[in-house]
Amino acid sequence: MIRLLLSLVLLVSAIPALVAQTPSLPSDVYKSVLRIEVATQVPDYQTPWNSGRFGGGIGTGFLIGKNKILTNAHVVSNARRILITVYGSPKKYPAKVEFIAHDCDLALLSIDDFKDLESFPTFEFGDVPSLESQVRVIGYPVGGERLSVTRGVVSRIDFQPYSHSRADSHLIIQIDAAINPGNSGGPCVQDSKVVGVAFQGLRQADNTGYIIPTPVVRRFIKDIDDGKYDSYADLGVSEFALFNPAMRKALGLPDDDKGVLITNVIPTSSSDGILKPGDILMSLDGKPVDSAGMITIDGENVNLNEIVERKYAGDKVAVRCIRDGAVNDVDITLKPLEWSRMYAVSYEKKPRYTVFAGLVFQPLDTNLFAASKFEDITLRRLYTDYVPKGLFEKHRDIVVLTRVESDPVTSQLTNFTGFAVDKINGVEVRDLAHAHELLRPKEAPEFFVIELFGAERPIVIPSAKVAGADKRMQENGITRLENLED
Repeated sequence: MIRLLLSLVLLVSAIPALVAQTPSLPSDVYKSVLRIEVATQVPDYQTPWNSGRFGGGIGTGFLIGKNKILTNAHVVSNARRILITVYGSPKKYPAKVEFIAHDCDLALLSIDDFKDLESFPTFEFGDVPSLESQVRVIGYPVGGERLSVTRGVVSRIDFQPYSHSRADSHLIIQIDAAINPGNSGGPCVQDSKVVGVAFQGLRQADNTGYIIPTPVVRRFIKDIDDGKYDSYADLGVSEFALFNPAMRKALGLPDDDKGVLITNVIPTSSSDGILKPGDILMSLDGKPVDSAGMITIDGENVNLNEIVERKYAGDKVAVRCIRDGAVNDVDITLKPLEWSRMYAVSYEKKPRYTVFAGLVFQPLDTNLFAASKFEDITLRRLYTDYVPKGLFEKHRDIVVLTRVESDPVTSQLTNFTGFAVDKINGVEVRDLAHAHELLRPKEAPEFFVIELFGAERPIVIPSAKVAGADKRMQENGITRLENLED
């Protein structure tokens, strides 16, 4: 009994020492962690003339300046109404999005009337936390209405995809604390400074969450200094790891685990006309590239694209490559690759479409691809090759026949959905607006002939029957036959 009491005394006496190892936050700073309530409306890409479904969710944001609330882009995407609640108060403050960056999942909000929050403290940003160091995540996750604080340890620093856009990868920090719905947008704090923004979790693992580190956050904040968000610049190349000794020997490289092979240079990209497929990329801004495509920044091995990640459009990157056995040093001026947004999920945009005699045409993008689950191999190849092979130079849009509405004119055309449009009346289609012009000419031909990639035969519509079919479409609920703008 005496031994048990002694053990309890020793355990209790150790508690102050354990608590002292984790500096606490000032209690008033919790007021600056805000609950965000969002009502959303998500566009319907299967019936693009409809308004879309309504929904909502809860997230977290925090003050980083006067009337500047940082949160995740996915918290406020497609928002129709945003209400903010202060810790311990029932009052809801209407808010709006000032800037949003879907490629790095960050957004900056403001409150319509900020006077009640004028005296609230603001968070400062720290550096990237070291491995095995402890952090805490503050937010409003599911499971209750009040503020929640969880602790975790930094377990990995990596370059990983961001799930919000499905197309962008940036620096990421993994912690062994769960990031649950509602936590998104909340601050991850170490030594009273923000070292990241909570934004996604891993369903396949317990207690595994991810935060957006401060280099990504600082870049977003600096980007919007001029009043608009310009998005990330892109080097515009694809690289292939050079692990294989035989392959290195065939390329004339020593077996020293340095350099990667450039396999593709995207037309119109930053590197177009400067780098070529077959070049061996050796360094960026003087930092050596290893055979896995990794470089070292701030003592951490990260993907070579992290060099470009920290730059802006118009900045230069010094590139050293080997071409035909000779070392070449060049400077590349960076710019965004706007066409790569084909592979990113779009938000805050209405679906574009045009309806012609019961045929529905839409431009191909990731939203449409996900909604329609196209099976045609040719269409899938057009989607895959759109950026790498520069199809955008010829086709600003890949126009797809997505629906055939029930009508006497279309009764024999049920097997044509999911095919991309090649030509209309012999003219190659450039984009949706061009397709609309070809289908709505000032002087109509006797027949409209629509050729589809991979289809067994063209679609032929008598022009005399178009007006009647269009009228029936409008009577059946498609009140607007086209939307050509985002």
